Amino acid sequence: MTLFKRILAMAGLALGSMAFIAPASAQEAPDALVKRISQEVLETAKNDKDIQGGNQKKVIELVESKVLPHVDFQRMTALAAGRFWRQASPEQQKQLTEEFRDLLVYTYSGAITQVKDQRLEFKPMRSEPNDTEVEVRSQVVQPRGGDPIQLNYRLEKLPTGWKIYDVNVLGAWLVETYKGNFAAEIGKGGIDGLIKTLSEKNKRLAASAAKTSKS
Repeated sequence: MTLFKRILAMAGLALGSMAFIAPASAQEAPDALVKRISQEVLETAKNDKDIQGGNQKKVIELVESKVLPHVDFQRMTALAAGRFWRQASPEQQKQLTEEFRDLLVYTYSGAITQVKDQRLEFKPMRSEPNDTEVEVRSQVVQPRGGDPIQLNYRLEKLPTGWKIYDVNVLGAWLVETYKGNFAAEIGKGGIDGLIKTLSEKNKRLAASAAKTSKS
């Protein structure tokens, strides 16, 4: 597995771990929130036969209903697009955000099916009571030894509660990982070219997920 794919897979575990957030959880401290939900989802993924069997349709439905409200995909997309975001029209921004969101949903759904016997350890959060942006630091401990995998989250406090807008895996932030790919695609075909590339990739992933769910 390449470093890029490994980062995406672990990022999938990271954001997928937010899948059971309830509305009341918005009042929790961000580190307590991430810790509680991560533990719940890890246990669910380990014990659900459909998920362990690779039923992506079931996982995708879970991610769409539970995760999306708690991730700021517009900010994540804007950061990944960098300076090109300001050059995009409102409609292009909307389309790009939707395609990037769908790509991450498919990525995360696939990663959740890979959860076996991993466990998460959390480090003390450094923050002040009035902070509106924080970083929650954790690591994934492998069941049979090996070096722990760094897994950090950036969250922002909005009127609707805390939301994730970036994930760090193996020392690389997800937004930065995508930023280079986005710039390369925009350089070849502009914003519309990037949107088309993401759309085509999502169609392939959707077909693959449908096939997996039927098998």
